[in-house]
Amino acid sequence: MVAVLAVLAAASGCAGREVPAAGSMMSASPSASATPSAQHPQGWSAARMRDAHPFRHQPGVSHTPPPTTANARVGAVFSHDGTGDHFCTGSVVDSPKKSIVITAAHCLHGGKGGGYQTDLAFVPGYRDGQAPNGTWKITKMIVDDRWTQSSDPAFDVGFAVVDKLDGKRIADVLGANRFGYNVGYDNHVKITGYPASGEDPISCANTTVKFQTDQMKVDCTGYSGGTSGSPWLANFDRTTRTGEVVGVIGGYQTGGDTDDISYSPYFNDAIKSLYDKAVSTEG
Repeated sequence: MVAVLAVLAAASGCAGREVPAAGSMMSASPSASATPSAQHPQGWSAARMRDAHPFRHQPGVSHTPPPTTANARVGAVFSHDGTGDHFCTGSVVDSPKKSIVITAAHCLHGGKGGGYQTDLAFVPGYRDGQAPNGTWKITKMIVDDRWTQSSDPAFDVGFAVVDKLDGKRIADVLGANRFGYNVGYDNHVKITGYPASGEDPISCANTTVKFQTDQMKVDCTGYSGGTSGSPWLANFDRTTRTGEVVGVIGGYQTGGDTDDISYSPYFNDAIKSLYDKAVSTEG
């Protein structure tokens, strides 16, 4: 029960955290110049900086995260092959051929009565108009038939396959987080996303709770339009700098009607089957 589209079809919008119709999204494109390198205080090694926690952020309150290896795997989804607006968020997840990005289904397809977005691009690590890790063309979109036919919020999860860039696959360049499923409703997660009103990401950490059988909920401030698809990262390993994506902003109210409460479909066996379908489409 899965819809797979290699040639991207008609554009669409949605309610909740709105995704504008692709034809209406026009703005300056991100440039490909590199992000300046981080500066370490004198006397602090890279390892000590990595393991230190000098500024603890209050749970549930968003902030602008620094550019890091882990944050570089999260990016903005742009219209018009990267020359339009950014309107959703995605992140790289591990797969055999290292080319899959996870996001919300409504970022890719408008649901019942709608169609697929067209000419999308993923810009990982996007910040202040810059594309330090390149602009990756989305070539295939995979969402469940229960989303396309009835906008079922339990299936508001989508996967995109991105093309190679300069002969390299995205996960070979940036690494990838694992796809996690059936992990339970209560998890400590970090959520990073791109509000459409700004040019920098925001991050927030808090504990998720069960909202209903197929939905999770978390309190985090500032997750407005554009943050749909933001990964809910759990079980982060400080040694490998990777974790498990156990949710994305989406689902109930396409992610939430208010900026400070977000929802995600629960990643169960059905969502794992959708992930497996995406893996089978990788070129």
